[in-house]
Amino acid sequence: SQMRKSRTQKRTVVRDAQGKHVHLERLDDTPDALQPDALQQHLHRLLQRYCEEEEEEGGRRAKKEENLADWYSQVITKAEMIEYYDVSGCYVLRPWSYSIWEAIKEFFDKEIRKLGVENCYFPMFVSQAALEKEKSHIADFAPEVAWVTRSGKTELAEPIAVRPTSETVMYPAYAKWVQSHRDLPIKLNQWCNVVRWEFKHPQPFLRTREFLWQEGHTAFATKEEAAEEVLQILDLYARVYEELMAIPVVKGRKTEKEKFAGGDYTTTVEAFISASGRAIQGATSHHLGQNFSKMFEIVFEDPKKPGEKQLAFQNSWGITTRTIGVLTMVHGDNMGLVLPPRVACLQVVIIPCGITAALPEQEKDALLALCSTYLSRLLDAGVRVKTDLRENYSPGWKFNHWELKGVPVRLEVGPKDMQQKHCVAVRRDSGEKVKIPEAEVEKKLVTMLEDIQNSLFKKASDDLQSHMVAADTMEQFQKDLDQGRIVQIPFCGGIECEDWIKKTTAKDQDLEPGAPSMGAKSLCIPFSPLKTLQPGQMCVSGKEPAQHYTLFGRSY
Repeated sequence: SQMRKSRTQKRTVVRDAQGKHVHLERLDDTPDALQPDALQQHLHRLLQRYCEEEEEEGGRRAKKEENLADWYSQVITKAEMIEYYDVSGCYVLRPWSYSIWEAIKEFFDKEIRKLGVENCYFPMFVSQAALEKEKSHIADFAPEVAWVTRSGKTELAEPIAVRPTSETVMYPAYAKWVQSHRDLPIKLNQWCNVVRWEFKHPQPFLRTREFLWQEGHTAFATKEEAAEEVLQILDLYARVYEELMAIPVVKGRKTEKEKFAGGDYTTTVEAFISASGRAIQGATSHHLGQNFSKMFEIVFEDPKKPGEKQLAFQNSWGITTRTIGVLTMVHGDNMGLVLPPRVACLQVVIIPCGITAALPEQEKDALLALCSTYLSRLLDAGVRVKTDLRENYSPGWKFNHWELKGVPVRLEVGPKDMQQKHCVAVRRDSGEKVKIPEAEVEKKLVTMLEDIQNSLFKKASDDLQSHMVAADTMEQFQKDLDQGRIVQIPFCGGIECEDWIKKTTAKDQDLEPGAPSMGAKSLCIPFSPLKTLQPGQMCVSGKEPAQHYTLFGRSY
């Protein structure tokens, strides 16, 4: 009797120990008949699944504003974005999340080709000698490097590292390819995976031992060319976040403490998660100067000084699958994922409603034919759309399912809608229901999808602006920080001072369940600060003159 309370309708038939047929309300796909010894196990699975659903319906699903870590874990699993794996810190990216990465990849790849960047692929293995050639560079990665030390039962004569990043993999080849200034610039990019064997608490997409990314590596004859490209790439990263994912970012330059090890300077885009009051690094574009070209002897003959060798100027830049986690946390709500239309692999789902046993077969056929017509028309209009015609699930179950997965628009088509020659579009971002005349479906939905994209960006932008403030004293800085804000403060830029700020602002309790307590770190020196330094203004520590207003905050 309990099983009949479940939300699903379709029955399955199993045989009991005496061979009699037993009807059960079906919660998942099962064989038409089970052997007696499997019946008990099958019943246990059904009851467990039923209890899980009842628990969720009873209000025990984690709420974003109360327990962000649990909410995040539930959303990415129930929305079918990831599957857990038996190696800690590694996860299966299911099609629903991987399609977001494909949308990012398609956009970014098209844009960097306009800049003359070509794709390539280098091996994932790097020798110990090459990896350790640039000491300051590898020092930051050393604790996270994974090493291959054995083949079968045979110990390798020299351990081989799995790439944590590819500077030391690619630059020996650059040294071979560059002889003359005519061989420059080199503009290469690769889409690949990297491994960083972190021991911190792993979180899917946000902190994983293996992740997907693109890494661009370029070499130029002049510093000016390299510096120009650094900002061109940073602008593209900002567009990925703002135009595709509807997430506002703060563009700026990293402090000396936070810059890429071995580089001259690092630029970054920083996003903000208001539910936790924490920032997250979105993507980085580094100017490496001549540090790596000196180590790897990437030199060319200076055309202005015949016979003299000149070191190349280099950049590296990357964006990762962390983007998917940021998107989930920024836009998701207590009903699940919320996908911006431009990265949603499915923008509209058509759901027929009101199909009951009492509905004449002729009307049912006409209703399904109308759904098919809407499907064809929307596909022709360039909308990513599908119909959900599964008979073993009720319309209510389908509504919940597609809301959880974040599909931007649900199109409901029922017998009354068909008679009145309209359909009902339901927006995922606001829940608003809009009646659309049958003849205007394509036009209205294309406009609605664009409006959803813009509305999500405006909501997130308002959120960022209300949580990013400026403070001139340590007392005000601490107060703003504890209220979940990110704060621009006058800062001297010193590494020791930054360490002091982090220690001083550390909290004793967790910021959220499952997250470590932490002090504030520098996020970036914003290109567009909220305030301008006054002559003689001191660092917030009161010890040294301030150099810039610098954005600080607790961070992932």
